[in-house]
Amino acid sequence: MTTTTLISKISTLPNSLKQELMDYVESLLKKHQATKSKKHPKAGCMKGTFEMSADFNAPLDDFNEYM
Repeated sequence: MTTTTLISKISTLPNSLKQELMDYVESLLKKHQATKSKKHPKAGCMKGTFEMSADFNAPLDDFNEYM
């Protein structure tokens, strides 16, 4: 669909539908801008927020019979 075709079809709509279409277009633009402006976390941004226990890599007692 070309822009010219779209404009000619919009011009035939009654004013109440034109307003409804305008509201819909504005909501689509807001939705598009919201998804576009999402910030992605950078690597290392959580550094220092938690600590690993000293025995993190030690074998678990629950798995002794499987080892």
